[in-house]
Amino acid sequence: MEARRPRRILAAWLCLMAATAIALTACSSPAPEPTGQSNDPVVLNVGATLPPEGLDPATVNGAGTPFVLLYNVYETLVRIDGEGEISPLLAVDYRVSEDRTVYTFNLDRSAEFASGDPVTAAAVVESFERARTAEGITSQVREKMEPVDSVDAVDEDTVQVTLKQPSNEFLFDMAGPAGIVYDPVGLDTVSEEPAGSGPFKFDEFQPGEYVKLIKNEDYWGTNVRVDEVFFRYYADPNAMNTAMLSGQLDVISNLTVPQSIDEFSDAERFIVTEGTTDGEVVLGFNHDNEALSSLQVRQAINHAIDREALVDAVWGGKGMLIGSMVVPTDPWYEDLSDTYPFDQDRARELLQEAGYESGLTLRMRVTTEVPYAPPAARFIAAQLAEVGIELEVDEIDFAQWLKEVYGQGDYDLTIISHVEPRDISNFANPDYYWHYDNPEFAALIEEADEAPVDQQIALMQEAARMLADDAAADWLFLLPNLVVTTTEVSGIQVNATGLSFDLTTVATSR
Repeated sequence: MEARRPRRILAAWLCLMAATAIALTACSSPAPEPTGQSNDPVVLNVGATLPPEGLDPATVNGAGTPFVLLYNVYETLVRIDGEGEISPLLAVDYRVSEDRTVYTFNLDRSAEFASGDPVTAAAVVESFERARTAEGITSQVREKMEPVDSVDAVDEDTVQVTLKQPSNEFLFDMAGPAGIVYDPVGLDTVSEEPAGSGPFKFDEFQPGEYVKLIKNEDYWGTNVRVDEVFFRYYADPNAMNTAMLSGQLDVISNLTVPQSIDEFSDAERFIVTEGTTDGEVVLGFNHDNEALSSLQVRQAINHAIDREALVDAVWGGKGMLIGSMVVPTDPWYEDLSDTYPFDQDRARELLQEAGYESGLTLRMRVTTEVPYAPPAARFIAAQLAEVGIELEVDEIDFAQWLKEVYGQGDYDLTIISHVEPRDISNFANPDYYWHYDNPEFAALIEEADEAPVDQQIALMQEAARMLADDAAADWLFLLPNLVVTTTEVSGIQVNATGLSFDLTTVATSR
């Protein structure tokens, strides 16, 4: 391994390289016309739909918090890139022991927190131990740390993580919220003032309105090219479109009214990019409900819904049918979308077999703050009524959904997009809000995680087929990543491969 440079020398070297890159760019591109406002900050306004419920990704459920903070304000040892691959971030490299239970990470010696303190092995240990053992940590974060037996600082720049058993998904999981390295100095106040090592610093949060980030002028790596970012939240997606058309926004982070895509057809003003996401839109079943504990009832619901027609009606035809909790960027993806084809006659037969020939009433609860859920609920209610299932649809705000549906299991059916990468393992947890309890499936997921790498894919494909056959849910469609920007904005990631709306490569020509 190459001998390491001292922190300050390497930081200066990186700054020189960055300056050289900027100079080369200036030589290859026409210089902008003077505006007389060269000292004005470069501000980026990003439209979004799901605001954070809080500012600490380790203690707040939902995707809104890491969407804003992950990779922008907070960093991890490794990260997920735009192709879904793992690449270095705070760690310059890592080694894995022959038995695949010991990971040794070598930290980048130039890495610093926004406070100016160095990112040390001790900071990694404290962050990981917090994720493993502290009170108030979400189950999503804590479960990612379950394979870990110990975390140790070998020296100031070397961290050793020892697992209880091999885990194929451990490194991938460390690229998400569970792997965030917090500044120890700010740990007591991270719920109000995020303290990380990223290229942006947190500045202000107006709940339901906006989150403001500002450029970290002393960032240890290659710095970002915008000075201020506002994530602005819109309960009404049409209002967000109007804001974009009127010049109040520079970016729509994900177009949530795909039917309106033609509004942005003016190529002189807008660029529309379509990529993939990890967002499976799931019609979730509460398996604690007596009727939904019946395989025939779950199969009947799957047969009763024309998912292709639903995508056309609800999402402008811009959604892929998948059939299980797996997306095309997962290595074990198979097209299982035809496991339960649209067949309402078969749905009626299955309901009769289950003893519900006289009908069935179920309660569906959806949040109004995700734009696909209410229209999808109405579409599904109409289709289920045709086979003898009456839906009582209850529309609630997201905070109530998190508390009562996700937290308390107070529902029969619900619709939400699960955007966490490789989240099929949630079905292996009977305490998760679906309450799906299938020991055979859970054992298969565990076996796949511990298996030699060359066996993992086949085992995960078997698990995905088991979920589909058992009608554990109805996977309505996969959300596309539809991003709209002005023509002045560049560097937006095409595919949403993780939970972050990554701004580290974004620039604007203003």
